[in-house]
Amino acid sequence: MRAVVQKVSSSKVTVDGEIIGKIEKGLMVLLGVTHDDTSKDVDYMVDKVTNLRIFEDENEKMNLSLKDVGGEILAVSQFTLYGDARKGRRPSFSDAARPEVANPLYEEFVEKIKSQGINVGTGKFGAHMMVDLTNDGPVTILLESKREF
Repeated sequence: MRAVVQKVSSSKVTVDGEIIGKIEKGLMVLLGVTHDDTSKDVDYMVDKVTNLRIFEDENEKMNLSLKDVGGEILAVSQFTLYGDARKGRRPSFSDAARPEVANPLYEEFVEKIKSQGINVGTGKFGAHMMVDLTNDGPVTILLESKREF
């Protein structure tokens, strides 16, 4: 499982001209799922995302987590995180999980974060989405449950 995590002052997702997910201060999480991901990968990612200390404390040091600042999450499924463009000019997406594998794990990710009392906005799995965000910092972190980078 891969995630691009961006600290945001606001973010929203629009599908067919309608805003379907919106947050204020928090994290924009683009989540990609691969074939062999399981609930163990979801648990790892939920723990990392919710406890990642990238918010400033009173001394302006990145020392606080999303939980510490009462932030929100906007979670958007993004299979292109498993795009491989090392050969040729057209990326291969063969490492991305099929929807019947990816969607349940994405939904599990969202539900496990919600169960911690965190407000979660979402995109629409498989839809063409327009994502707007104001990256605060800017701060962008790459996460990988298999710890390959």
